[in-house]
Amino acid sequence: MFFFLLNLALTDLGSICTTVPKAMHNSLWDTSNISYSGCAAQLFFFMFFIGTEYLLLTVMCYDRYVSICKPLNYGTLLGSRACAHMAAAAWATGFLNALLHTANTFSLPLCKGNALGQFFCEVPHILKLSCSKSYLRELGLLAVTLSLSCGCFVFIVFSYVQIFRAVLRIPSEQGRHKVFSTCLPHLAVVSLFISTGTFAYLKPSSISSRALDLSLSVLYSVVPPALNALIYSLRNQELKDALWKLVMVSFQK
Repeated sequence: MFFFLLNLALTDLGSICTTVPKAMHNSLWDTSNISYSGCAAQLFFFMFFIGTEYLLLTVMCYDRYVSICKPLNYGTLLGSRACAHMAAAAWATGFLNALLHTANTFSLPLCKGNALGQFFCEVPHILKLSCSKSYLRELGLLAVTLSLSCGCFVFIVFSYVQIFRAVLRIPSEQGRHKVFSTCLPHLAVVSLFISTGTFAYLKPSSISSRALDLSLSVLYSVVPPALNALIYSLRNQELKDALWKLVMVSFQK
């Protein structure tokens, strides 16, 4: 789990560094410009880190499933080599997915201006600027990506159903608490990541507006990576004690 957490932390750091520094620069200098190559690079790295993070969360779910439902086979199914291979597959798949989307999106002719109305470059807003029928090719790629994402989601749901069934069969309350404390941080991160991203991309067009789109983009691109470290670090007793002392000092003041 700590090996996968290291990989997850790298994707969180990468996705935030892809969007936030440029947004802060534009805010401080009162501008909203980004170069064509900069936009392409931002889109590639954002899709790379976000896609890899989702795959890593799926792999981490499998890690929890094996450790709880098949503990005697954990060393066989998830040895160090298997973990390295799964992490490498997640990074490679994320890279390939990002490369295909970026190359296809920026091969489209843009004839409806160059104003995205967003604080970073993402595929749906770029497609709105295209007037070529070749954008259907990108929609096809998005459909494939969505299908793979749905497959990962089904796998995560199935795994947690099996996990909770196994937990409920544990006779000891202390044992159930230990298992829940291991699974709940991951479940919270997965729920936050999927819910914000799903609503941002699949919300009804009737409620779409520039302000709402901007808020949702911040919600799914910045908030989950920023909260992941906090959610997982709350398992650390020393950190929880420090936060509790900070809260008590604040109330005393």
